[in-house]
Amino acid sequence: MSFVTEFKEFAVKGNAMDLAVGVIIGAAFGKIVDSIVNDLIMPIVGAIFGGFDFSNLFLPLKTVPEGVAMTLVEVKKAGVPVFAYGSFLTILLNFIILAFIVFILVKQINRLKKEAPPAPAAPAVPPEDIVLLREIRDSLKK
Repeated sequence: MSFVTEFKEFAVKGNAMDLAVGVIIGAAFGKIVDSIVNDLIMPIVGAIFGGFDFSNLFLPLKTVPEGVAMTLVEVKKAGVPVFAYGSFLTILLNFIILAFIVFILVKQINRLKKEAPPAPAAPAVPPEDIVLLREIRDSLKK
């Protein structure tokens, strides 16, 4: 089998196509979750904690030059290395929300998938002597 033929069979297999669709939908779903966290949840968290913004939590690893605003963007623009733990917290929150949503989806799908009741077991075949005795009984009834 040639390499091209083998690749073609692999590429059009159902599993590969399902995986491709899953990756594309997952990427779009990730953007939705990012928007939920950054545009909906974080402003509420900020309002509750008095304007608290995770994205600007960082520790400069060198001295910040004078005149540079103490925001993550400005400090990075000035070339100062930073330990940006606020960005990590935001991404961690994104992951937790995404994992929770996927958990709820899988749980609901599994709930909707009702397992078919197991087929009743076929009755056991009686031994030959029992079959012969039944035939004798039935013939005597006639």
